Amino acid sequence: MPSTLNAYLLSAVMLAALLLCAPGAPLEDAPTESPAGDPSGEEELDSSDLLSNLEVWDKILPTTKRHEQQFEDEFQNEVKYHFLDHYKISSLPAYCPPSNFSKEACLHRFVSGLLTYSVLLMHVEKEYPGSLICSEVRRFSVILINQIKEKMKNPERVTAVTSSQEAQLLKALENPNTFHRKMTAHSILQQLHYFLLHGKRQIAKRERTRGSSVFRTMEPVSFYQTLKR
Repeated sequence: MPSTLNAYLLSAVMLAALLLCAPGAPLEDAPTESPAGDPSGEEELDSSDLLSNLEVWDKILPTTKRHEQQFEDEFQNEVKYHFLDHYKISSLPAYCPPSNFSKEACLHRFVSGLLTYSVLLMHVEKEYPGSLICSEVRRFSVILINQIKEKMKNPERVTAVTSSQEAQLLKALENPNTFHRKMTAHSILQQLHYFLLHGKRQIAKRERTRGSSVFRTMEPVSFYQTLKR
């Protein structure tokens, strides 16, 4: 009899192990979302749900990148493109910080920043009427803003730039010097490109998830107690 009981116990333990290892076995713990700013995710969401994978990025980023060639064509090496890196504009929107910001807060800052850039582009259009880059950026920005707001928890908290704020932003860019105004216009387009690159990177960072599934196995003692009942 003891040998028969031991055989039953061994069979029960082996069967439980096989069930736990079987493909498609349910997990007790689902993957949890990584903390904001944690880059060590092991799994990612469905790519179709990722804001960082939106097709509009492939439209707007090449458009703003094209500005560099436009700048070089205009100034023919008399002014180097990297000169704009040192051209400071106080009214430029702030970046989403690499940490201490939730995904929602990052999206809010990014969308608000794009709305501010839509005003700053008025200065570019004034200096370069009929700019194809500006018209394309405006069109793609509207698409990007709308698609991001659809994924936000509180999109209503993103407020449009008021008329008084718009006037203040544009007034700060005024200058009697033609060269200065043109450099300001080019700097806006350059910084917009950097803003988009950084924004996409920070959004992608917050969309990562960490695979933290844990298999919990039953101890053999529980099988013994079950069979003895």
